[in-house]
Amino acid sequence: MIGAGFAAVGTFFIVFIFIGLFLLFLNIITSIWAYRDSLRKGHSKEYAIVVLIGTLFFPILGLIVYLIIRND
Repeated sequence: MIGAGFAAVGTFFIVFIFIGLFLLFLNIITSIWAYRDSLRKGHSKEYAIVVLIGTLFFPILGLIVYLIIRND
């Protein structure tokens, strides 16, 4: 009886780790895309680095802000 509870907790922990790794991977991919996209749009490297840092540290908000201002 007690062993079944520990197995469920272990399974939940493994699923939680995989979801976290997936979100981290998605954050890195979108940050790299935003960096490259800002360079493609003709912005300076400094601007692209600010975009990269913004999307790395503030993933959802940074990406939304970049998508709004990218065509200016």
